[in-house]
Amino acid sequence: MTEEANRKSITSSRAPEAVGAFPHAKRVGHLLFLSGMGPRKRGTKDIPGVTQDADGNISSYDIAVQCRSVFDNVRTVLEDAGASWNDIVDVTVFLTNMKSDFPIFNKLYAEYFAGDGKPNPTRTTMEINCLPTPIAVELKVIAAVQ
Repeated sequence: MTEEANRKSITSSRAPEAVGAFPHAKRVGHLLFLSGMGPRKRGTKDIPGVTQDADGNISSYDIAVQCRSVFDNVRTVLEDAGASWNDIVDVTVFLTNMKSDFPIFNKLYAEYFAGDGKPNPTRTTMEINCLPTPIAVELKVIAAVQ
């Protein structure tokens, strides 16, 4: 099998549309790399857990609602790529407000990722000053698949 034949782009018909020219995921051999995934919902500009002002700036947000939506979106892309939640091996987390959001995120993360029957992947969490859409959290995920 050639190297190019060993690569496949995946676009989910159920996950939020990409905000740029990239697929939801790319499979290379037994690894699946998900593009950054936020809490948006497909087919709408609404973002769960986010209230925006007339100019589109975040006026308030609920990080717990956003986290759950991100986790749901990641699960959707994994499923549409033929993988599962338990195939996740690495997660990179981007938060726009580490001080106030990390404790909530970390608690929810443990519910989804740590413990019996859960993937317990490696993780890196970093604070950034903004994301491409008015969101407070984004995940970059790598999964190992057969």
